[in-house]
Amino acid sequence: MIILKTEEEVELIRISATLISSTLTEVAKVLKPGITTMALDKLAAEYIADHGAIPSFLNYEGYPHHICTSVNDVVVHGMPNDKPLRDGDIVSVDIGVIKNEFHGDHAYTFIIGEADQEVIDLVRVTKECLYEGINHAVADSYLTNISSAIQRHAEGNGYGVVREFVGHGLGRSMHEHPQVPNYGRRNEGILMKENLVLAIEPMVNLGTKDIHMSKDGWTVRTADGKPSVHFEHDVCVKPGHATILSNYTLIEIAEKANRNLNSSYY
Repeated sequence: MIILKTEEEVELIRISATLISSTLTEVAKVLKPGITTMALDKLAAEYIADHGAIPSFLNYEGYPHHICTSVNDVVVHGMPNDKPLRDGDIVSVDIGVIKNEFHGDHAYTFIIGEADQEVIDLVRVTKECLYEGINHAVADSYLTNISSAIQRHAEGNGYGVVREFVGHGLGRSMHEHPQVPNYGRRNEGILMKENLVLAIEPMVNLGTKDIHMSKDGWTVRTADGKPSVHFEHDVCVKPGHATILSNYTLIEIAEKANRNLNSSYY
């Protein structure tokens, strides 16, 4: 069942989403070669707790950490560990919180230090895919128009679009109906209505679209070992446009400042 939100509920989701945005901003401030993803998990856990929220991911279906940190060829659900990040790595940091009974859930991919141009381009295009999809999150339009826009932009740049993991509705539950694939044909299926809240999250691979599950039951990797990028925003469907409830602005400012501070960046 698709649950449309009241204006008050949309604002509560915005609070959770913007808390994630500020948590990702704190992550952006400390990222550099040598830091571990377990340190990022600890930072995020403390920041979320200090702001009166609960990590949505911790113990979700047995997941043992507060955030997901997907490095290089890991598509999604990478588990934090004590391996230092290296110059040229990319890491998608995916965070969920629940506050005031409503979830937020979004992600940002960071480049550590100096990366190859093909990786920089993949990060840029995947973020563009996210906004291409958001442009179609419009009341009385088809949900698949989001999916088709993401697919067209990614594949038009020669990349593989992951099929097995998708975006979703968001509210009192972290995963609500409907699912939001990152591929599909235009003008089919569900017509979106005002105040449908979605987590839109393209997962785009440098090479093949194919993936495989690691033995830990969580970590999803590209089948060819090439990098994958993941961006995610929480959005509310409105007539003529979508309202983005999460916020990348401060993340991007912190990312740029950190890059300028650390001479090894880019």
